[in-house]
Amino acid sequence: MEENKKIRVAITHGDTNGIGYEVILKTFADPEMLELCTPIIYGSPKVAAYHKKLLGLNTQFSIIDRAEDAKDGRLNMLATFDEEVKVDFGDPTSVAGEAALKALDRAMTDFRSELYDVLVTAPINKKNIQSDLFHFHGHTEYIEDCVGEGNKALMILTNGSLRVALVTTHLAIKDIARAITKERIVEKATILHKSLKRDFRISNPRIAVLALNPHAGDCGVMGDEEQTVIIPAIDELADSGIQAFGPYPADGFFGSGLYSKFDAVLAMYHDQGLAPFKTLAVEDGVNYTAGLPIVRTSPDHGTAYDIAGKGVADENSFRQAVFMAIDIFRNRANYDEPLANPLPKLYHEKKDDSEKVRFNIPKPKDQFK
Repeated sequence: MEENKKIRVAITHGDTNGIGYEVILKTFADPEMLELCTPIIYGSPKVAAYHKKLLGLNTQFSIIDRAEDAKDGRLNMLATFDEEVKVDFGDPTSVAGEAALKALDRAMTDFRSELYDVLVTAPINKKNIQSDLFHFHGHTEYIEDCVGEGNKALMILTNGSLRVALVTTHLAIKDIARAITKERIVEKATILHKSLKRDFRISNPRIAVLALNPHAGDCGVMGDEEQTVIIPAIDELADSGIQAFGPYPADGFFGSGLYSKFDAVLAMYHDQGLAPFKTLAVEDGVNYTAGLPIVRTSPDHGTAYDIAGKGVADENSFRQAVFMAIDIFRNRANYDEPLANPLPKLYHEKKDDSEKVRFNIPKPKDQFK
């Protein structure tokens, strides 16, 4: 692909009562961002203008009706609904949830029509977005259902130097242990391995697998999932050529800095992976959804209702999400390019399949006759 081609970045505005518009507008206040990509915000021009005025921001945007109309060198605003949306900063209203879903739904439709290259999502509230059309635990599950094409998604939190993936994501603590199966660990680790190679261009990834129980169960004293589930999964991964190691007790693993010896960490559940990650990467963390045809990233923070409308939100995580989406899109293209036109086989099968018959390739002694 052309290195200088401008990537078309779709951006969903998220919950309109949170900090979504603030971090979006602050990010694209920098004109250099428009030299890097062509952004298309899926949202509401009126809501964006309200946020812009209240926060005292000068970011300019152009209103378009279709993604096809997006222009390079501009912040394009695609109106995803016509209704008036009342902004109540810090409140998880049903109106804000409906506005978030309409933007996301339009973005999914446009992706199927190949109208943009990558998607960056501003934070939603997982409660007020629920409806007859949205019955998922978050962005990851919804996007997998809409455009996954049968592929399974994997949540990876990364800041470039640290990558933490999750076996289970938005699941109640009481349900985690029975959701941790050998098959699920193998599935998630395999997706992670492929993503590290294709999306992050790591040729021979090393993956650390965390234990489920404190002290890795202490040989069964505090749970036996390590012996009965996790170690067998690691052995199966090794047999398939994936470098997976562990299980490591999560506290000592992060406390000692052992994570720096690996290309990625596979955590068993949400807070086991995200609590240390957000401690170590509080300012520049990105949530990446691996394993799907779409490249989707988001900042690693939520709606931040407590500071919404105050103008103090830090946009760096959102900016890094844009950068990472672009990098992964290019990495995929570069990884896939040599595989696009494989050499043809030099033989075909006879109808009776009794032997292989070669094409008419001259024998060495015949080449110079």
